[in-house]
Amino acid sequence: MIVANRRVKQKDIANALDISKERVHHIITVHLGDRKVSARWVPRQLTVEMKAQRKTICTQLLERFTHDGERFLRSIITGDESWLHHYDPESKMQSMQYRHKNSPAPKKFKVVASARKVLLTIFWDMEGIVHIEFLEQGTTINSERYVSTLRALTSRLRRVRQDKVKDVVIQHDNAGPHTSRQTQCALQQLELPTIPHPTYSPDLAPSDFFLFPLLKKHLKGNHYETDAEVEANVRSWCRSQTPEFFADGMRKLVQRWRLFAE
Repeated sequence: MIVANRRVKQKDIANALDISKERVHHIITVHLGDRKVSARWVPRQLTVEMKAQRKTICTQLLERFTHDGERFLRSIITGDESWLHHYDPESKMQSMQYRHKNSPAPKKFKVVASARKVLLTIFWDMEGIVHIEFLEQGTTINSERYVSTLRALTSRLRRVRQDKVKDVVIQHDNAGPHTSRQTQCALQQLELPTIPHPTYSPDLAPSDFFLFPLLKKHLKGNHYETDAEVEANVRSWCRSQTPEFFADGMRKLVQRWRLFAE
């Protein structure tokens, strides 16, 4: 019955076989070793061609790392964007608390993230944050805006990474403003080479799999009245992270190259 319908309920199996629900549960979990799980959300179902591209790119980048070592990692400036809400409720794990066995269970009212939010654009490397920008709600990132960001990034690099300006490579995803002709021309003009990024692969973007989850965990549960308050908190959190924190995020990228290159 389970093979025919993976969503079948234990009470329906019990009724069909005329046995207790407890017996059904015991057979499924102990004898069959099965358990019911939720489907894992993924951004997009990758095609065979996308998976092949992903493997090829990861293999190429891993070979480059094998040849150049951490010198290659240190040359990468990774950039990405993400929305940050003025209020984002705590996760279930964050709101857990100890209680005595005789104490009443704590109550938690259902809340949702605020509609007000600010768009964060961030570029960072193994040493730390290189450039940060914030855009107010209602603003979109198009090619013109992204080129302006790249120009600001280049200017910032000359101030905070003077020793590596000529060695940097940019890593960003394949969003339209990142890959447009206008952006490609600007990258060439600014002498900012890029490394390839597989299509629909946020799990290979360090900001998506490392930086943003930790930043948003820090912001969760806090109420901010203005964009400026969000921005100040983000900048403060970024300044509090050590170079080793950022280096660890980049090294995790190498682990993922290895995983998908196999």
